[in-house]
Amino acid sequence: MRQTIRVGLDLGGTKIEGIALDRGGAELARHRVPTPRGNYAATVEALASLAERLEGQAAATATVGVGMPGVISPATGLVKNANSTWLIGRPLAADLSARLGREVRCANDANCFALSEAVDGAAAGARVVFGVIVGTGTGGGVVVDRRVVTGANAIAGEWGHNPLPWPRSGAAGDEWPGPPCYCGRTGCIETFLSGPGLAQDYEREGGRRAEPPEIVARAAAADATAERCLQRYEDRLARGLAGIINVIDPDVIVLGGGISNVGRLYTNVPRLWTPYVFSDVVTTRLVKATHGDSSGVRGAAWLFD
Repeated sequence: MRQTIRVGLDLGGTKIEGIALDRGGAELARHRVPTPRGNYAATVEALASLAERLEGQAAATATVGVGMPGVISPATGLVKNANSTWLIGRPLAADLSARLGREVRCANDANCFALSEAVDGAAAGARVVFGVIVGTGTGGGVVVDRRVVTGANAIAGEWGHNPLPWPRSGAAGDEWPGPPCYCGRTGCIETFLSGPGLAQDYEREGGRRAEPPEIVARAAAADATAERCLQRYEDRLARGLAGIINVIDPDVIVLGGGISNVGRLYTNVPRLWTPYVFSDVVTTRLVKATHGDSSGVRGAAWLFD
């Protein structure tokens, strides 16, 4: 009888990454294939074929977990809230399970990120973990005792579509009602803390567009506009995460995504969030992801634990 391993698949907008892990979490194989954009049937086949390829290379049977944009609706079993729009309204988990002839578990990609870091990453050993991907958007996931908390509506961790807490007024513009969000509301956390949100904030004061890495570099070179922009960002991130601490009181908050590479966040944000947390002492740690871009695919593999 062949050994059982874990296969994780990370379904992105342009690529699908797959990984095979042994029972202890050591990597056995990894491959990437292009995502068949706009073609649902081809996407299911690409996922299944990649799982079989990894399984064959490891010469072992595998459990299969999938990290995906959006979620599987508990009410219908169909994909919802996915920016890969050709998946919306489709029974991805059921179709992939039928194609592979076994149970397949699907979870939001931010949940997979949080799970990976909680199992054997920057938050290993912590009971309650909140994972944040700060990049194009502001995804989030909650893990308790190495289990993803999905929630009754499959939206646990969607902090980015709450309003920015304790909005301010200032020279750089009022935070309320705030910028419009694609979800149809204004002032969402995502409109301030995503990479595009940071770039737009700099443009509002500086008069020209600059991407986050340039803003960080300019602040390090003593550019006053960039420094003010980063200070606003840190204060907003502190307020946003203080709201999370007040609700779920995590042991660790793990940052991933492009903005997680800004080293000053890990010193400044915990100092700034303290006044907003409803506690005399705040022991929650803010840490950078250990597995980086691999956290999503590793977390998908850990959906079977």
